[in-house]
Amino acid sequence: MSPSRPGTLHVVATPIGHRDDIGARAIETLRRAKVIAAEDTRHTRPLLQHLGVDTPLVALHDHNERTAVDGLLERLRGGDDVALVSDAGTPLISDPGFRLVRAARAAGFRVSPVPGPSAVVAALSVAGLPSDRFIFEGFLPAKAGGRRSRLGELAGEARTLIFYESSHRILESLEDMRGAFGADREAVVARELTKMFETVLDGTLDDLVRQVAADPNQQKGEFVVMVAGREAGEDERLAEGLRVFAILKDELPPAKAAKLAAAITGAPRKALYGA
Repeated sequence: MSPSRPGTLHVVATPIGHRDDIGARAIETLRRAKVIAAEDTRHTRPLLQHLGVDTPLVALHDHNERTAVDGLLERLRGGDDVALVSDAGTPLISDPGFRLVRAARAAGFRVSPVPGPSAVVAALSVAGLPSDRFIFEGFLPAKAGGRRSRLGELAGEARTLIFYESSHRILESLEDMRGAFGADREAVVARELTKMFETVLDGTLDDLVRQVAADPNQQKGEFVVMVAGREAGEDERLAEGLRVFAILKDELPPAKAAKLAAAITGAPRKALYGA
């Protein structure tokens, strides 16, 4: 006998750090679901114990998502509500779950968001950078060549840029951003948001490279890096700066020529000297 109604897939946001940053509806949804699909059950189980939720867990991660989807669709077809969670924050934002959500929608099941914490939004809210228009790039390529190529593609972007980064590559990524966007570009590094050692550093990319390099503690944890977009007229200033620099360098040492060209045109001195 078929169920009176199919189940619903609930996409549930969980805390990014502080365990109390979870809404009442999220807790109730996790309690009412017949099964919770979690990125890492070992990570999610302590949160559920803290919340007093004893709903069974199944794993849904990058390595098993293709095969796990069919079983979860069968649960939905049988009338079971399924909750999808990631290790932290809102599922699918640089986390698994896309294939399950797409398959559930294609099969006609209801997919309902239970909104809550998101590291992207939390970081942007305290960054002090323009937030009316922004783009989220997730994690940059791990290899230096691919990372620099991706950043080069974004050098002319006028919207605020948001990246995730790991402790293993935070310094190298900031250095590559400095090279791609210029040492004087404004940026913010948000580390360990809502956790005990939360820090938010701001300044130019040159400032941030120096601060992070000088403090090993600022190279630990989980990071959201935000970079101001290119200012209107920045390309024009750089082009004019390069033109003036080309004239001056025939008569002056390169460092002095770059300094004067920057003063005359407003172009970044280090970008001129590097060129």
